[in-house]
Parts: sequence; C-alpha cells; structure tokens
Amino acid sequence: MTNHANDDRYHTTDWDASQVEKEAAQTRQEPTGPQERPPRPASAGTGGVKKRKKKKRRTNPLLAILLWLAIVAASSAVLAGVGWLLANDFAALNKAYKEVNFQVPEDWITGTETDEDGDEITLYDVSKVAAALKEDGLIEYPWFFKLFCRFYDADRKINQGTFVLNTDMDYMALIRNMRSRGDSAVTVDVTIPEGYTVKQIIDLLAEKGVGSVEDLTETAAKYEFEYDFLDKESTGDISRLEGYLFPDTYNFYVGAKTELAFKAMLDNFGSKVAGNEDLTELLEESPYTLKDIITIASLIEKETDGSDRENISSVIYNRLENDGETHFLLQIDAALVYAAGRPITQSDYTTLDSPYNLYQHTGLPPTPIASPGISSIRAALMPAETNYYFYVLGPDDKHIFNETLAGHEKTLAGLQSEAGE
Repeated sequence: MTNHANDDRYHTTDWDASQVEKEAAQTRQEPTGPQERPPRPASAGTGGVKKRKKKKRRTNPLLAILLWLAIVAASSAVLAGVGWLLANDFAALNKAYKEVNFQVPEDWITGTETDEDGDEITLYDVSKVAAALKEDGLIEYPWFFKLFCRFYDADRKINQGTFVLNTDMDYMALIRNMRSRGDSAVTVDVTIPEGYTVKQIIDLLAEKGVGSVEDLTETAAKYEFEYDFLDKESTGDISRLEGYLFPDTYNFYVGAKTELAFKAMLDNFGSKVAGNEDLTELLEESPYTLKDIITIASLIEKETDGSDRENISSVIYNRLENDGETHFLLQIDAALVYAAGRPITQSDYTTLDSPYNLYQHTGLPPTPIASPGISSIRAALMPAETNYYFYVLGPDDKHIFNETLAGHEKTLAGLQSEAGE
C-alpha cells in the first residue's frame, strides 16, 4: 500500500513550481521602487495622526498704537521744522538786517509776450534772480523762492535795473521792489549840458552807472524809437539821435533798460521843442525843416560864447543863402572837430574828407553836431538881421563880427599883433 503523505514529500518539484509562479505574479503586480503614499483623507479616523498648526503670535494693540503715534510725531516734527524754516525764509523772520544794491541785468531777459492790452511785457529768468538773492544773503532757499515766483508770475513783474533790497523784505516784497519804479530802485541825477554830442552823453550816462558804454551805444544806434522827428533811414548809426537828446537834468534808474534813458531825453525834446506851440509857429513860417533848424542850432551852440547866438545865426543864414565872398561855405570849425573826433590840425581844413568838413562842402552838415538848448533853437529860428559873414574869437572870449573878408583879415592881423606884444 502506498503512503500518500510520504509520497507528497517527494513531489517537491510540483510544489515549488506552483509556488514560484504565484510569487512571480505577485511581484509583477507590486512596484519595485519606493511608492508614494496616497494622501491621507482630510477626514481621517480617530486612529490617524493629526497635523499640528502653528500658533499665531498676537500683537500687543497698545504697543502698536504707541509705535504709530511715535512715527506720526517724528514725521510731524520733521515737517514742522522744515515748514518753520521755509516760513521764516518766506516771511523774512529772524534775519540779521542787511541791505544790498541788487542788480537785474539785461542778460537775465528770457523773452517777451503781449498782455491783454497789447502791451509788450519783458520776461526774466527767476532762476538767476533766486541764485543772486541767495548769494547776497537775502533768501536761504532758492528752490522755494522759484516755486513762489511760479505762482506769483514774478517773471513778468521784475524789471531790469539796480534796486535797494534788504533782509526785512519777504518774497513778495523782494519781487515788488525789483521794479523800475518806487523807492527801492537806485536812481541817479544826470545833467546833460547844452552842446553835448551823443557820444559825450553816452560816456556820461555810463560814468553815472545808467548803463555800459557798449549797451548804450548799441541802443542809440539800433533801437527802434517811435518818434516822427527821427530819421528812421539812419538806423544803425548813433548820429541819428544827434541834436534830439534834449539837454536837461534827469533822474535815471541805475542799470535799467538803456532805451529808457534815451526815451526820457527824446520825450523831453518832443515836449519842449517839437510840441512847443511858439516854436512850432516859427517853424511853420520858416523855409527850413525841423532837422535843418536843429542842425543850425547845434552849430550855434558849439560856436556861441553865450551872448551872441542871434549874430552867429545871422552869419550862418547869410552864408547859406548868399554866394558873397564865402561861396555858400559855412567854414565852421566845430563841424570839423565833430568829423575828426579830436582837436583839429591845420592840415585837416584841406585834407579831412568828410561831409562835416564845411570848408570843403557847401551847405549844412548831414546831421546836427550836438544837442542845442532852447536859446540856440530860438536863435536858429529868429536870426539877427545883419550883413555879417565872418567872426573870430577875441582876447576877451567874445566874438568880433565883420561883413567883409577884408574887415575880417584886418581883425585877424590886429589880434595877431596883440598876441605878439
């Protein structure tokens, strides 16, 4: 009889094969590498591990309020300090008194514009103004001054010139006082003598600080003055103003626009000469133009001793209107000096080539040679009725008049004889 239990012991081959196949199948189903664990359901059972939450630190509300108040207080203190400094500068507070002559020069002009009335307004560079005020110690914060100028339209309100400013003036006062009007502007009295030429007047104005020689000369030559009595075709030469800058005493602004000084003198001429009814009536009766009369008056002014204007005027008219012994030649030394621009020499009478050489050219010179006063203008309009053609300065600085060349030469010989003695 066969024992099955014992027989099975010897069938190990069959068991092993089936067991190996079973294990191989399990091996194919399970991953060989590390497997990511599936996420744990949010509603894990009581048996799962709970995740610990971080505990938030609570801010002390009192401490936060105190910190906020500290920041606000510090910011307010800084702003208040800055604001106080700006307010002091704006209102001119707590400043040691200082006074300066502040100049706004012509080269600070940035342009012009026309206002509602059609008037031309000059605009100025407030940045340069602010920098100069800072340099002179009148303000501390140029940027703040420029900001104020923007809202105050200061570039339209400032004028060229020299002004007396001081540290007691706030921003608005500084701007208001930088004008060519008012007590703040520096002014100077200038007396223009009778018989001064345009060049002499320019030198005098420059000496008094009204403007520079260069600026005054350029203005005299090129500025477009609107006066009917001026020759507009002569623009570019200062001689166009010759004779029309009326001799008088003026109060000019120092460093102001140079044309203002010339306008003051031209306005005075227009009022006292061109607008004078008595002179206008005399001019209407004369065959000569206003320019001719002023030219004759300028010759009288340069030749007169102060008491003989009408007699000198008669000599000029006699020579202008009669051939006589002078052949329409005025032969006046003052015109030759004007042409030379220096004391003349004996050779200048024959060699100096100029329309102002009245020893070579007949009639009047092309322009007046100086600014005549009212007395000389009246003498030009109302000459004495004489037959004088010659005059010479005597030893007492008085002119000796003669009707003929022979009489004139006799006078000269007598003077030379006296001089030789």
